[in-house]
Formats: sequence, structure tokens, C-alpha cells
Amino acid sequence: MKKIIKNHWTALSDAVQFAWNMGLRYTSFRLWYAFQRRTGILKYRFPVSSDHGTLITLTDWRNLPVHFFFGDGPAISSQPLNQLDYRSLAKRVKAFQNNQILFFCSIWYKVDRWVTNPETGFQYDKSKHWTEIADFSAEAGDIKFVWEKSRFTFLYDLIRYDYHFGKDQSEAVFAAIKSWIQDNPVNCGPNWRCSQEITLRVLNWTFALQYYKKSPALTQPLFDHITGSIYDQMRHVAGNIHFSRIAVRNNHALTETLGLYLVGLLYPFFEESADWKRSGKKWFEEEITYQVYEDGTFLQFSMNYHRVVIQLLSWAIQLAHLNNESWDAVVYDKAKKSLWFLHACQDHRSGKLPNYGNNDGALFFPLSDCHFRDYRPQLSALANVLGEALNYGAGPWEEESWWLGIPGQKESRQLRHGNEVKTYIFPHGGYYVLQDKSSRAFLRCGSYQNRPFQSDNLHLDIWINGENILRDAGSFKYNTEKKWTDYFSGTASHNTIMLDGYDQMRRGLWFIWHDWITKSYGYWKTGDDKSVFEGWFEGFKQLGGNIIHRRRVTKTENVFHWIIEDWIENAPANIAMQQLWHPTGNFFEKFYIRAFLKSGKEIPSVKTEGWYAPSYGCKKQTHRIVFSTGERYIRTEIGFEPQRKMKDAHIVDTSVFS
Repeated sequence: MKKIIKNHWTALSDAVQFAWNMGLRYTSFRLWYAFQRRTGILKYRFPVSSDHGTLITLTDWRNLPVHFFFGDGPAISSQPLNQLDYRSLAKRVKAFQNNQILFFCSIWYKVDRWVTNPETGFQYDKSKHWTEIADFSAEAGDIKFVWEKSRFTFLYDLIRYDYHFGKDQSEAVFAAIKSWIQDNPVNCGPNWRCSQEITLRVLNWTFALQYYKKSPALTQPLFDHITGSIYDQMRHVAGNIHFSRIAVRNNHALTETLGLYLVGLLYPFFEESADWKRSGKKWFEEEITYQVYEDGTFLQFSMNYHRVVIQLLSWAIQLAHLNNESWDAVVYDKAKKSLWFLHACQDHRSGKLPNYGNNDGALFFPLSDCHFRDYRPQLSALANVLGEALNYGAGPWEEESWWLGIPGQKESRQLRHGNEVKTYIFPHGGYYVLQDKSSRAFLRCGSYQNRPFQSDNLHLDIWINGENILRDAGSFKYNTEKKWTDYFSGTASHNTIMLDGYDQMRRGLWFIWHDWITKSYGYWKTGDDKSVFEGWFEGFKQLGGNIIHRRRVTKTENVFHWIIEDWIENAPANIAMQQLWHPTGNFFEKFYIRAFLKSGKEIPSVKTEGWYAPSYGCKKQTHRIVFSTGERYIRTEIGFEPQRKMKDAHIVDTSVFS
């Protein structure tokens, strides 16, 4: 009985804490929204029938005084095909002809229907109202595997193939759009479940419509069919916009509010277009102001989701400018600060950023053949539209800017970066970066004013010559077994400290964390040919109060040598301290890692089973290095020494992953 009472009390306490953290506006809206869903009010608000007819003639639409990224054609460089490698593009287009789609830029699936999960084979009932479909279902599997094809990002492959190879893909493009409309009745099925997915689909269809604007394949009946569906889909987004603006308030809200503005701008013949445009603009400006912090960091604490923001900003600013409109000054300010933040974190040799934060494989508008982890296409496009120059040089990453009609700024002032800048501090987001000739260190040390997604404070990434030698394990999948969500979003998959297997914060249901970290501090200091990071946070509240983890990282200038010192204050005496590292597979061919107690005694290193998720839905088994002690201090050295083999290492079977 005491145990039952304790469990109920804990659940009540957690609910109160969560409501307090999220605020009254969020909590009251969620309760009201749940009431509407359970009583059928939402079904009433989102009817399943529509009948539009001709909203505008094809001739009148073609003559609208509305400007898109390209007029008679995109401003693509005249580089011949033999200077750029489009073999992978041709491969994807050929696969599409056989109903094969590259999911999350990494996994091939054959998908014959729009409502089938290719990973599990589960087929959703397309006649069921979207409010009756769950986001999370063990039987159905991860719903993102259904949404991925319905985003229609594959259209960019078809369009780019059309341009580069001179092969008309208009019939294939329009056939796919028509097929989706027929297979997804209004407000029914899984593809009406998420307003962000709807918005992305509409924007991608819009890109295709503009590219094939003068195509003979675009007939009046087909145009009526597509524009009628776009209208229905954006009415859904407008009708449910406050869920994203209040209950979600992340990249979903940014996408949907911008979508309302852009559809209002580009489709002025819709009845609600003026209202959508006005409200969407106002709300997008508000969301950018709220979601992008003053130092340019983003409230989702994710490199990939921040790239989503970058692409949305490029579309927003460029399309507004092309149509003689502008945004509030805060949008341009936050866009530049976002650009500076991501560029500071970027490995300039590979174009990659740390595999840090939630990564759902999102690349909304893939307009080049660069690797998914290469951020140069998106950062250079935003830099160009802002009049900045990142000096990436010539390469395939330029293509995205060409498609958006924003060629490089050859005479623009340079963004602040280079070898002369050694350290970067982003205090609002809690990021600390050291750039040192051929190496880069990335540290996370922050507090949370918005909902945390991972328990990863004082994580350290190290890059050398374009290789991420000590890395973040990634995030794998959102709807999967608990052991995987616990590992990938928890402290266990990061290069930091755990206490007896406990996370720094306490795990709740799904994406929820309790006992948010609210006290932290970090800084860089340089001198005497060394750069030193000092940082700390207060956490592990499930083990007691006022437990502090401190970390000092010392880097000798222009030498591949790091000293990492960790110590714990106020932890219970019977709790062990584990320092975790996630190296690349070839780490020990060139580097060594050794740890010592305060007395100087070396701590035996242990290789345990670890995992690495290079992309969404994909995980690979790898080794994790653990140094464990009952004391409260560990000093670790990481250095360059070819052919050195790790001492005292042995494999441990971690049965939690068996």
C-alpha cells in the first residue's frame, strides 16, 4: 500500500512540475484540446468533404503578378555535367520509377501506397478521421515512416534531374500528386495528422507547380484538382495553427506560420488568402523572436532542427524580397545570428556539424547532391540572401542558392570566422566552441528555459582534420523500444559523466524530462599557448540536492592533446562516477585516451557495448569507453600517438542491449 501511495504521489508531483515548467497557457490549452478531441468537437471543426470547382483559370494563374524563385527557369550555373557528379541523382530518380524512396536520406524502402508504413507493413485506415489516429502505436510503428514519402521531397530529385539531364519529368510529378490526393481523403488518414507535414507537402507541390507552370501536362482539370487540395490542406493548417503555436511551439510552428504567409502570398485567389498572409507573417515573426535566442541558438537544442529554421528563413526572406515585401528587423537579426552560430560549430573541411540533438532526418528542400550532414548548401543560401559571404569556394553546395535565385555574394563582407578566432561562447543556448587550426572542440553546458530533449550537459565533441573522433551517438528513432529512447536521448550516449547509471535529469513519458537543469555556467580563457574551458551544472536531483558536475577542458595550442578534468560535488558516498566516451571506429589507430585518479593512479579503461545513429531510423553497434571510480575526480588525457594500443581494455557484455 505504501508503494502504491508513493507511486501516485510521484505521478502527481511530476504532473504538477511539468505543468509549472510549461506554463499556464500551455497546460490549459492542452486540457481544452484533449476535451475537444474526446468529445468529437475537432471532428466537427475539420469536415471530410470539399467541393471547389475552378478557383482560378490556368491562364489567369500564369499571369498573376506573383514572383517565385525562378521566372522562365532557375538561375543555375552553366557548369557542364562532367564538372559535377549527378550519378546519385540519376540513381534516385531511377529508383523512384520502381516505387523506391530514400527515407531520411539514408534508408531505401519500396512504397506502393501512401498510407503504408514500409518498416512494419502496417496499413492505416484512410477513411478514419485524423483525430482518431495515434501518433504513437506499437502495432503501426513510427508514423514518420508514413509521413516521409508524403512530404514530397522526392519532387526535387525529379525536377533537378529534369533540368540537368533534359528529361521532362512533369507527368511523373503530376501523377504522384494526383495519386496522393485520390488516396488521402480530406481530413482522413495519417497524412492529415500533422499540420507541419501538410505545410511541407503544399510548399513542395508549389515548387513543382512553379517549375512546370507552362508545361502542357498541366491542364485546367488537373490544376483545379491540385489547387483545390492545397486549399483544403491549408484550411486544415489554419484551423489547427494554435496547437503548434501553443502546445508544440518549435520548428512545427515556424513551418506552419510561414506556410500560411507564403500560401497567402502565392495563391491570392483563395478566399482566406489575405487573412492567412497577414496572420502568418505576424505569427512567424513572433515565433522567430521567441524560438531563436539572442545569441543565435535555437530552443530545440538540435543542429538538424536548427537547419530547418535556416531553410525556412531562406524561403521567407527571398520570396518576400522578390515580391517587394520585407520582414520585421528581428527576423533578419535572428537569421544572421543563427548563421553565425551554426557556422561557428561547423567543421569547415567536411561541412558537417556535430551529430547533436534530436535528428529526425529532416531536410525539407534538398536542392543539391551534398551529403545530408553537409550544411554548406543551406548555410551558404541563407548567407547569400543576407548579403554575407562564407568563403566555402566553388562546389556542389552552390546549387541550392542557384535554385533559390540567390547567387553568391562575391563582394560582401565576410562573416566573422577563421583561425584568428579561437573561442566562441553562446551563453543563452549553452554552447562553447574552440577552433584551433586543424581541430575543433564543441561543448554543451546550459540551463533550460524551454523544454529539454536530451540529458547531455557537459558533452564534449572533438574534431580533427574533418573527422569527428569523439562524437555524439545521435538520436535514432522517436517511436521505438524504451531501452533505445533511454539510451540515445539520455546521458549514456554522450561524452560526459553519469552517476551509477542515472541520467542528469529524470526521465518522464515519451519526450518529457523532469527535474530540469536550471543552474549552469561556463566560460573560455586563453593564454600561455593554452585554451581552457571551465563549466558546471547542478543536476542528478533524483540522487539528492545540490549535486554539481564540474568539467575543465585544457587544449594546448596547435597540438592534438586535451586534458579533461571532471569532479562531482555533494553526491551520495555510495554512488559511483562513470566517465563515458564514444570514439569513432578507427580512433585507436591514431589516438589514445587514458584516465587517472587525483592520486595519479591510472583508472582501467573498459570497452562496453555502445551505439551510433548516423541518421534517423539507423543505428550501428560500436564501442563505448568507460572510466569508473568510487572517488569524485577523474583526469583524462586524449592525444595523438599513431599505432598506440589501448591499455587494460576489455569487452563487457551490457545485457540491457541484448
